[in-house]
Amino acid sequence: MQPHKEANWRDEGLNHVWLPYTQMKSAVGPLPAVRTRGSRIQLADGRTLIDGIASWWSACHRYNPPHVVEAIQHQLAEMPHVMFGGLVNEPALRLATRLTRLLGGGLERVFFSDSGSVAVEVALKMVLQFWINRGETQRTRFVAFKGAYHGDTLGTMAIGDQDDGMHATFKDVLVQHDLLALPCDESSHAALEQHLARHAGQLAGIIVEPLVQGAGGMLMHSADVLSRLRALADKYGLLFVLDEVFTGFGRTGSMFAFQQAPIFPDILVLSKALSAGTLPLAATVASRRVFDGFWSDDPAHALMHGPTFMGNALACAAANASLDLFEQHPKLAQVTAIERALRAGLAPLADRPWVRDVRVLGAIGVVELHSIGDQKALRHRLVDAGVWIRPFGNIVYLTPALTIPEDELQTLLRAVQRVVGEAAP
Repeated sequence: MQPHKEANWRDEGLNHVWLPYTQMKSAVGPLPAVRTRGSRIQLADGRTLIDGIASWWSACHRYNPPHVVEAIQHQLAEMPHVMFGGLVNEPALRLATRLTRLLGGGLERVFFSDSGSVAVEVALKMVLQFWINRGETQRTRFVAFKGAYHGDTLGTMAIGDQDDGMHATFKDVLVQHDLLALPCDESSHAALEQHLARHAGQLAGIIVEPLVQGAGGMLMHSADVLSRLRALADKYGLLFVLDEVFTGFGRTGSMFAFQQAPIFPDILVLSKALSAGTLPLAATVASRRVFDGFWSDDPAHALMHGPTFMGNALACAAANASLDLFEQHPKLAQVTAIERALRAGLAPLADRPWVRDVRVLGAIGVVELHSIGDQKALRHRLVDAGVWIRPFGNIVYLTPALTIPEDELQTLLRAVQRVVGEAAP
């Protein structure tokens, strides 16, 4: 039997894959990518696109960073994976140590998994069982915030904003939590505190994306909001969880977004850029206080969770190599330069009548429109301009690699200026 030609595999395969966030009946064929280098994606038809969103914010050092690739190749030759139940591996142990040293503030125990959604689920499970182990079984609800997005699994959908977002379909079947406005002003702060005072005995924790609510609309808030939330969590005896799946590893201008407050959470969630966009990896990092809530002679007090690929040696080797690059190169200075360029390049769009807002933080640039009439057409126009940018909702955004060259960043900005600035999408 003769093997199919490569093009035939692509054509036939598109009849079998189920694409994310896509109505398959009306889907326009996705673009087959065959190679990545630097900040560029090469397509099967020979075109090359400059990636403006770093593969959903994960490829923080650009694609194929040599040091990370070499670390993966070396680990692959030795041991790609071994179960983390009863066994451990050096890359995972080394990564756990390095992460806790980077984070500080009593964040001492790292639970590995393989995606941001699962890592948030683990955080929720930790918080709930923390109270169960203490006999406070009535604490079953979380305070989350309007505009939030924490993942696509059932538990994470339940703490996201379901009113207008992608998970509205599930609103009536999800576990109900307390979705409130972020305390960005005195009125919303007072409303949140009043709610906590009334319901604290039934609440388990507070969870928030620090500084930027990512997939919920790239909504930004000040570091003061985090300080207020930390203080309220302490005042009413709740655990405080920060979801830094998007914001971690330099994206907002500091290594971790919470460091701009500065406060420390009880639990921190990391993924995406953790492995430099090369392999699936996530971490739920718990404070000593949380971990001590499971330390017991009672086997039932253990955290009964264990993803098959937990602590994957290959992914952890990639993450360690990525941390090497953060240590060896001025990544945060590069973010500062990107921020300046984004501010200058996107500012002219603010006076367009179809633009609602332009906002920038670190290596995140957002143009919020009053509406986007045809998402598919807008994406095609951006591709025709030579860039890979994936607008969603009513926003066009840039989250380039932290190491993107200046000329490629300017190409991205010119494409957005032209496509968004010339006419209402």
